[in-house]
Amino acid sequence: MAAGSLTAAGELVEGARQHGQKTQPGPGRDVLLHQPLDQILPVLLQLSVLGNWDQTVMFCIFFIFAGRSQIPLFPQIFSLLIVAIGVYAKVQKVTDTVRDTFFVDPAVILIVVGVIMFFITFCGCIGALRENIRLLKMFSFSLTLVFLTQLAMAILGFFYSDQTRDALGKFVRKAIVHYRDDLDLQNLMDYVQKEFKCCGWNNYTDWSWNLYFNCTPANPSSERCAVPYSCCTPIPGEAVINTMCGFGVQTQNHLEANRSIYAVGCADKAVMWMESHLLLVGALALGLALPQIAGIVLSQILISQIQDEI
Repeated sequence: MAAGSLTAAGELVEGARQHGQKTQPGPGRDVLLHQPLDQILPVLLQLSVLGNWDQTVMFCIFFIFAGRSQIPLFPQIFSLLIVAIGVYAKVQKVTDTVRDTFFVDPAVILIVVGVIMFFITFCGCIGALRENIRLLKMFSFSLTLVFLTQLAMAILGFFYSDQTRDALGKFVRKAIVHYRDDLDLQNLMDYVQKEFKCCGWNNYTDWSWNLYFNCTPANPSSERCAVPYSCCTPIPGEAVINTMCGFGVQTQNHLEANRSIYAVGCADKAVMWMESHLLLVGALALGLALPQIAGIVLSQILISQIQDEI
């Protein structure tokens, strides 16, 4: 580290140490919050070496959940953005199709998630900044509750995999039935089938659940016995997508259909994807869990430090 950086870091540590006396707050916190990251890290290291764990923990919580001064209160702004998107979706998407397809209205989920995020990050930010024990306890309790809820859902999903698959199957069936009734739902199904290279839930004949693609002789639709174009295997060099590539496919057997579409159902493809990406799934789960655990542990340490000073 350069001499200038060491000097600046020393000044910051001294300011932070002055803040350690609650009767005379000093400039430590305000000084640190406006420093570049390359100066903050050595300061936090020196604070921990000097035994000022309460200051170290406080700044860690603040930077994690309140954001840096260059991006003020980013988590709170992000959570409010989620709420705004949810409210907009709730106002714009009030169709019976959406309510009939999803277990819970996605717009309501966005609003609830945004409100919870704002509440938790607000408690963490203000609680760490003002050293407010009540807010820190609320932050720790809320974060623990969210973490345990996620853990319980993961465990239940693992041990009740058949029930989870059946529940997803019911959702996909409703999505297929309402495929032509809602553009967003149609785009969702097309995206899933393209990305997973699958068609239907069990297989491509599931598209007979849809009124337009139904393969019974009484169906007058021009799309009778067809599947959406998102089921079709892409032709190399094709500039324009042939949206009629899946016409009449339901009348073919599996081998014949496999020449032009993805004949495998999305249920099997999803299982195959999970099995082949276990490392990625584990990394995502760990990346989601670690910040929450860190927030819980750091907040409890800070609460203990504040209580010891009282």
